[in-house]
Amino acid sequence: MTDFTVSTLDRRPELRDRIDQLSAGSWPRFLLHGNVSRWHLLFDAFPRYQILLCGPAGELIAAGHTVPLVWDGSPSDLPSTIDDVLLRAESDAERGRKPDSLSALAAMVDAGHRGCGLSGILVEEMRALARCLSCGSLIAPVRPTWKSRYPLAPFERYVDWERADGSPFDPWIRVHRRLGAVPLCVAPNTLTVEGSVGEWEEWTGMEFPETGPYIVPGALQPVSIDRERDLGRYEDPNLWMLHPIEPEP
Repeated sequence: MTDFTVSTLDRRPELRDRIDQLSAGSWPRFLLHGNVSRWHLLFDAFPRYQILLCGPAGELIAAGHTVPLVWDGSPSDLPSTIDDVLLRAESDAERGRKPDSLSALAAMVDAGHRGCGLSGILVEEMRALARCLSCGSLIAPVRPTWKSRYPLAPFERYVDWERADGSPFDPWIRVHRRLGAVPLCVAPNTLTVEGSVGEWEEWTGMEFPETGPYIVPGALQPVSIDRERDLGRYEDPNLWMLHPIEPEP
């Protein structure tokens, strides 16, 4: 097991740039151009909710993004997009509403430390933070790790796939289930990426000679290319999952 200490961005503000570097190395390049306008709030308004795992020399090896919000416990009240999660957290804070839930947004592990169980530890730390805040729920829009291997499989069916032992087929869904989470509903479009054909070719290193759907590395479903309109569009689906949080004794 990798040696680490747990901190938060408000205690280690000097790691802000390193978080950006970690993010750039954790996602397909095109996802960094999605329609999320409020991501800065994680750093400007909610630094105490950004969980950092640091190595023996204080270096950042993993990070988990969360925000506090109010949620009525029903699937219909879940935010539709990542930006909607941030908007609700911002609105609740401005209105002085006491959060009853913590929403995860991302869990990122440095490439040199993957395979050591740190992603699960991040989720455990998110659960601990929710409990510390007296929140009854940790909700998470889970982006399945292996879905990009099966981009043509309908997302609603993929998230129900199981292994021979009955556990979830997808490793990231499996981590959440192992830690006590239950699925709530599919979020069909948590993030939209639009760009010109040239931009998509730059982001992916591919060429798109004609209009149509394309399988792109890292995409969970095909990217739609329209050469006549000079437009590429992708919608990133997630699975909302709920971690019920028991109060501290």
